[in-house]
Amino acid sequence: MLPSTHQPLNPSTSAVFGGVYRGKRVLVTGHTGFKGAWLAEWLLALGADVTGLALPPPTSPALFDQLGLAGRLRHVEGDIRDLPTVRRVVDELRPDFIFHLAAQSLVRLSYEQPVETYATNVLGTVNVLEAVRLAGRPCAVVAITTDKCYENKEWVHSYREEDPLGGHDPYSSSKGAAEIAIAAYRRSFFSTPDSPVRLASARAGNVIGGGDWAADRLVPDCIRALQRGETIPVRNKTATRPWQHVLEPLSGYLWLGAALSAGRPAAFHFPPSAYTSAFNFGPALTSNRTVAALVQELIEHWPGRWEDRSDPRAVHEARLLNLTTDKAFHFLQWQPVWGFAPTIARTVAWYRQGLADPGSARALTAAQIADYTTAAHTAGLPWAG
Repeated sequence: MLPSTHQPLNPSTSAVFGGVYRGKRVLVTGHTGFKGAWLAEWLLALGADVTGLALPPPTSPALFDQLGLAGRLRHVEGDIRDLPTVRRVVDELRPDFIFHLAAQSLVRLSYEQPVETYATNVLGTVNVLEAVRLAGRPCAVVAITTDKCYENKEWVHSYREEDPLGGHDPYSSSKGAAEIAIAAYRRSFFSTPDSPVRLASARAGNVIGGGDWAADRLVPDCIRALQRGETIPVRNKTATRPWQHVLEPLSGYLWLGAALSAGRPAAFHFPPSAYTSAFNFGPALTSNRTVAALVQELIEHWPGRWEDRSDPRAVHEARLLNLTTDKAFHFLQWQPVWGFAPTIARTVAWYRQGLADPGSARALTAAQIADYTTAAHTAGLPWAG
């Protein structure tokens, strides 16, 4: 059996997410990645008994290492493309919740490694769902995909959960295919009234925040250039994205998981079946900014310079992309908390202090989770207690 590393809950967080995660067994796939590490840290603060299944950290440095997560949760190295491994972890852990984040998440890398991208994002997702199906135990599952799962028409209005799935590049199309597989498993195996499994998917993208060290991603590339005193190379300055702090979608994932749980809070006004579907999580429309606008805002907090490095021969990347979050607002009473400027300010502050004091990552991360939760509570959002 996997060893227990359950940590007690800080009493100040007992009302957050209705307290549904306290003492519960939670499996996070992809916990060694950027978003997964933030999610694991938050779950530990909520008093959850956390297990992570993932490949070794994909970057050096890695937020997973900076937070010391290997010694604070059950850390299982394994590949979600291997069904026996996934089944073993699910069977031994008997999770109450699963947050499936493990993925190949880079568009440009998907052009170089299309087979690996499809295998991880599609078959890996199927393996997680199959392990849950075969286990046959009560479990709330939130499978994370991306805002890029939609067939992008390069139009100015926002995509809704009912819009067609697709994708120009291997990454985007693999996530669209994963959504189709999730819907098929839900309809085929988890839709009966007596099903012990409740399954939803969550779509979000263009997430930024401290501790992302990935190559070929805008904010980490900017930070590395600023740290070296170099000019920031910007390859797609006119592309518009819905920039959001990593805590925004994570709050949505956690609240969606609470809605699916057997002990869900009274704040949910719809039957559980209303939440077994896809949900978008994104920022307010005012956070839809060009790449150039983001870089300019970033250097307001860390002075530097940038230059246009557009390449007409570069692989295709979407120019316009935006999600509507009406469904999350009406069904979950969820909405974003931090706007564009606060998101950039907190992201840069994390990097500047984290680079100046490498041992401060855990305290920085915990402080930003606390600040975000306090802001959500002040705004009257139900998940914040």
